[in-house]
Amino acid sequence: MPDLASCTIAFYGVGAMGSAILAALVRGGHPADQVLAVDTSSERLRELAEAYAVRTTSDVAEAAGAADVHVVAVKPGDVPALLDAMAGGLGAGDLVVSVAAGVMSAAIEEHLPDAVAVARVMPNTPALVGQGMAVVSPGSRCGDEALALARSVLEPSGAVLSLPEKHLDAVTGVSGSGPAYAFYLAEAMTEGGVLMGLPRDVATTLTVQTLLGAATMLAEGEDSATILRERVSSPGGTTTAGLAVLDERATRAAVVAAVRAATERSAELGRAR
Repeated sequence: MPDLASCTIAFYGVGAMGSAILAALVRGGHPADQVLAVDTSSERLRELAEAYAVRTTSDVAEAAGAADVHVVAVKPGDVPALLDAMAGGLGAGDLVVSVAAGVMSAAIEEHLPDAVAVARVMPNTPALVGQGMAVVSPGSRCGDEALALARSVLEPSGAVLSLPEKHLDAVTGVSGSGPAYAFYLAEAMTEGGVLMGLPRDVATTLTVQTLLGAATMLAEGEDSATILRERVSSPGGTTTAGLAVLDERATRAAVVAAVRAATERSAELGRAR
């Protein structure tokens, strides 16, 4: 299995997620002439060529024959036809990395030659700003070297973990859907500030920086969320008053239920394919 620096990487589908991973890879130093964008939209391909100087094509078979790593980022319903078009150009040493939600690695392997390794990934949208969270799961033919190669493709776009595929539905419930939960909280905090008389731009700035600061404390410190919360919750203080309302409204239970619902929906979508 080649290392990343020597690989040509093809991206099949360059919408928001595919282009985010592509852009991070090029910004991280991977040679642009070793990156190939594959899409049916000539306008989209032109945009990427102008922005990142990558190679482009609308010919799936051509890309399959030219690349070593193949990032499948099309809509889940389009995956089988894409894989069939790719299969003839793939062989030993090739790696397919799928970010298509709900498409199991076993289903992908059915369309490909036996010598092709498959890894399935659940990324999230902060990859757009280099702060993504991706979890990589190896398929049945994906050994340690292929898994390491899949991780290296994703690392420029954020943090990466490796877990067995059985955990990906729960990963979807936490980090795949998680940015929307954070945006939901940000909306509510901003609206609260406006209701209390702050200008909307000020309330937005306060909210964004507060969430960024809190996340940074969690990421860079050694203390858990529970300990950090307790440190800013003085008895009889303002924070304690606010948290009491959240507890009265069962906010914690609602967030846990949201993660459960997203996890279960991810499993349902997977079974439907």
